[in-house]
Amino acid sequence: IGRMVLNHEAVTEIRNNQDILREVIHCIRGEKMSVAKEAIRALAKLSHSKAGLDALFRSDLLKDLKDVMAASDIVRYRVYELIVGISSVSPVSLGYCANSSFISQLLGELTGDDVLVRATAIEMVTTLSHSQHGRQYLAQQGIMDKISNMITGAESDPFSSFYLPAFQNKVFEMALDPDPVMTGVALDTLGVLGSTVEGKQVLQKTGEKFNAVLKRMSQLASGGATELRVRCLEAISLLITLQAEQQTEDLLVLTESWFHLLSNKPMEMIRNISTQPFPELHCGALRIFTAIAPQPWGQRLMIGTPGFMEFIVDRSTGPTKEAKDAKFELVGALVSSSTAAEILGGIFARIKEEAY
Repeated sequence: IGRMVLNHEAVTEIRNNQDILREVIHCIRGEKMSVAKEAIRALAKLSHSKAGLDALFRSDLLKDLKDVMAASDIVRYRVYELIVGISSVSPVSLGYCANSSFISQLLGELTGDDVLVRATAIEMVTTLSHSQHGRQYLAQQGIMDKISNMITGAESDPFSSFYLPAFQNKVFEMALDPDPVMTGVALDTLGVLGSTVEGKQVLQKTGEKFNAVLKRMSQLASGGATELRVRCLEAISLLITLQAEQQTEDLLVLTESWFHLLSNKPMEMIRNISTQPFPELHCGALRIFTAIAPQPWGQRLMIGTPGFMEFIVDRSTGPTKEAKDAKFELVGALVSSSTAAEILGGIFARIKEEAY
């Protein structure tokens, strides 16, 4: 049947024969994994066309699929495998799966009580995020935030050792992957996770593994496709941001050490990116400077970098409104810091004047 659905004439016959399709669906719950896999493959191929999607999701077969799903945890995840495979093909196919409530059911498994089920759900959701339309859908549903909360709340979960290491390793593996789709998903996830204090602490505990990821992020930010560079700069700025009330000695040491892992001369590296003729890169680099501006170590780096303070008060840099707004945020972050006047000295008055 898997071969027949690839034939233009034969697929019509298969599509119109509900008895055959029902038997294929029932094979998903078969004892032999090899048979179940072939059934999943055949149904996935059938769903590559709108007519195939209609046959599966807009007929009595939908009830059969849901009945089969209820057989056991193992069979339920075989159906999820089919659904994720279909959803990854196009936004239209994702729409069919979402409208049939399969995707929301899968996402609900992320916060279930069964730890092994939760671990498998994370893997499935990660697979769904490989496509651009899949990422957009997950973002709209707030799923990356949910996964981030799961990771940051792992300290209080006695079973987190079942799923946390595997998920962290998966994100790090994706960040180091040469495939830009994989890397982009990892960057977004790390940014969401690293935007909280708890997330920063979780990443710190992985030691050298995360340090290797940071070095990779530095390489990506400095060269490559513009879209990936922008996402990388955004992730870096979230990772090294600390609000005033979060600035404990330990966390300040952490953000400073991460910043210096980016390059031997991180200020020069980010400054070079900010001077490139792409507004989104310029603004992304400025946001990193804004992230370190309220932190005493960041202010010391700024005053110690030749020409940097002049760059801050220079109104001619940044021709677009977005660039001017980004520069204004940087100046504002310095002015509102309680340590800036003492560390920056005489030039602080000029910066304050610029802000107002």
